[in-house]
Amino acid sequence: MDYEDQVPSTIVPEQAPKKTFGGHLRSIKRTLTTRDGLIGNYDYGFLFKPNLPFMKKSDRPPPFFGLNDRMPVILALILGFQHSLAMLAGIITPPLIMSGAAGVNLSVPQQQYLVSTALIVSGLLSAIQITRLHIKGTPYYVGTGLISVVGISFSIIPVAQGAFKQMYENGFCKVIDGVKQPCPEAYGAILGTAALCALLEIGLSFMPPRILLRIFPPIVTGPTVMLIGIHLIESGFKNWAGGSGPCSEAGASGFFAVCPDISAPKALPWGSPEYLGLGFSVFLTIILCERFGSPIMKSTSVIIGLLVGCIIAAATGYFNRAGIDNAPVASFIWVETFKLSLYGPLVLPLMAVFIICACEAIGDITATCDVSRLEVEGKLYESRIQGGVLADGINGMIAALCTITPMTTFAQNNGVIALTRCANRSAGYCCCLFLVIMGVFAKFAAALVSIPSAVLGGMTTFLFTAVAVSGMAIITKGVVFNRRNRFILTAGLAIGYGATLVPNYFDNVFSYSGDNKGLQGFLDAISLIMETGFAVTAFLTMFLNLVLPEEIEDITEATPGAVAHGHGSPVLASKEVDRADSEEIKTGKSA
Repeated sequence: MDYEDQVPSTIVPEQAPKKTFGGHLRSIKRTLTTRDGLIGNYDYGFLFKPNLPFMKKSDRPPPFFGLNDRMPVILALILGFQHSLAMLAGIITPPLIMSGAAGVNLSVPQQQYLVSTALIVSGLLSAIQITRLHIKGTPYYVGTGLISVVGISFSIIPVAQGAFKQMYENGFCKVIDGVKQPCPEAYGAILGTAALCALLEIGLSFMPPRILLRIFPPIVTGPTVMLIGIHLIESGFKNWAGGSGPCSEAGASGFFAVCPDISAPKALPWGSPEYLGLGFSVFLTIILCERFGSPIMKSTSVIIGLLVGCIIAAATGYFNRAGIDNAPVASFIWVETFKLSLYGPLVLPLMAVFIICACEAIGDITATCDVSRLEVEGKLYESRIQGGVLADGINGMIAALCTITPMTTFAQNNGVIALTRCANRSAGYCCCLFLVIMGVFAKFAAALVSIPSAVLGGMTTFLFTAVAVSGMAIITKGVVFNRRNRFILTAGLAIGYGATLVPNYFDNVFSYSGDNKGLQGFLDAISLIMETGFAVTAFLTMFLNLVLPEEIEDITEATPGAVAHGHGSPVLASKEVDRADSEEIKTGKSA
């Protein structure tokens, strides 16, 4: 492990005393058998105190727990549980979408398995990021050593949906009487191709971070992340209205004449007011939690909204218990398996996904360092970036072998760190424990799969819009709006927005229908790229940013730091704002 993280900054690492085995045992005994070790003197009321107008706010901020500070066991468990709840919605959403009617239409037991496994794998792989292992004999690390939790990347969803649509059209998956049949082979193709493409992110991790930031600056990553969110909002909003599968299409009839289908309890036509009301109950609850909720409620508002929506849906008869009753008590990895294969047209899009994962990891690790009150420059910071990106790539490969699509570092827990003022790794390990427990109990996953589409849509619409807003924030903070950068953004977003809003625009470009499977696969790959808006935007903005020279008036408009770091610099243009934000976090005003 990286020993630099194990000692206070006032102690020289090489001179730090090492605990003996007996010392470790005494420390564990003291932690588990004393009031100070179990409960401490923390103001637990702070976490649960709501923000109501008539309640007086405390002038004293709670203590800040640094990376390796001693922390009471009960507090670590509570905050770890809070971290896991903050991640929960983001972890379960991708497998629910990709395995449902809008994806490969897998059976209910397979959907339940994927949700369970997503939670288990997220918990196990988050531990890799948090632990930070040193590769012996090299200057490289695996992991960040921070509370860097990982979940399934949202960027895989539009790529997978486009690939599944293509697979049903070219015969890879079967369609009988206009109904898409379950196609686990397609999901296996996603996994097999992802395991191979993860090597790209592993390779990128050995590049100096400053080179990575120059190739993939905010002017590239910002619009890319924004378009990922915009694309996903469509499926979220369709679910809000009743379902994103065949029942949402114009002229739907037969089994999908109503949503989600005619066999569901209280099935209604797509867009019925009852469905819109269910989704709105989730949306309204999220807003109320943000306005009046305690710190714990604010950071878990999405899950609280989902819970309220589920209660209303169950009380009004929209919940189907059959899946829960039939689900096994426990589950684990490889209870279900999928045949791994390489699907050629997916290689280029998935390489773009892993590049985006690397860029997201850099941004998320930087934000985690900031809210954890750690340096965001220098060798230790750069080694955290290198270790985080390498762990992301390795996690992507391990996840594919564990039947889960690419994993990436999540940003959700940064808000939890800022609100609760806890950056301690003990809370991170407790978070991993709770995620694994949630995944092992298959009834929990079955309940998540049984959530009505309208309730899920109210949650995912909010969640996906947050992704789009994150992309906007990257652009506004990291890009100087001079003439050159405005041109790059305009050119990149022109085709990206077009492909996102009209994804079938490229369907008739290639007319080849011969027997050459290699040529057909190559043409399918081009079509998949061109119909994936964020991939087009990423490639175009990266190319233009590298080839378009800075203009004289652009240099005078840009901040000195931004020019020094190259085109579309990752250095934030408004440094004064950033400094104010950092000071707010450090003084506890944000809490």
